[in-house]
Amino acid sequence: MKLLLISDTISPILYEHFNPERFKDIDLILSAGDLSAKYLMFLTTALKKPLLYVHGNHDHHYSEKPPLGCICIEDEVYEHKGLRIAGIGGCMEYRGGQHQYTEKQMIKKIKKNKKAFKKGFDILLTHSPAFGLGDGEDIAHVGFQVFHDVLEQYQPKYMIHGHQHLNYKNQERIIKHNNTTIINAYGYYILDV
Repeated sequence: MKLLLISDTISPILYEHFNPERFKDIDLILSAGDLSAKYLMFLTTALKKPLLYVHGNHDHHYSEKPPLGCICIEDEVYEHKGLRIAGIGGCMEYRGGQHQYTEKQMIKKIKKNKKAFKKGFDILLTHSPAFGLGDGEDIAHVGFQVFHDVLEQYQPKYMIHGHQHLNYKNQERIIKHNNTTIINAYGYYILDV
């Protein structure tokens, strides 16, 4: 199964210079946040594939104009052809606002989801990275420590995140952490599962 991972910035290859033939093998699109609803709607329509998303810290506009035809998996587990995907949106609180959380609030948010996560999942889709695993040093881009607990407890094969742009200092797209491959979806990335 081929997944198209997207986050944070509109890729010209997927928009202005879009060639559907190039992406014909894609089975599912996962958005790790901070993209316009218009872009998400374009991709799900053009590729005729389901698009699952979580909220990024700049996705407050989704409450007025949600990306139609796309599926928000925030705080739940979605199953697609046997692949279980858990969604946790938002980032560390740095100036207040929707989809920004303190570490304490994120711990509470995850505890509320224990029932949904009970059977486990193959992919953890987040906006923010885990602390020390592809995050930044400033308060706006530091990752959540509690994500380590989620990775340890559920051992997903993949964690997909955004938020930390690859053009920021010392960024790697792929990090291995125990049994989990962590992928920064900045721009776009194709994952063969």
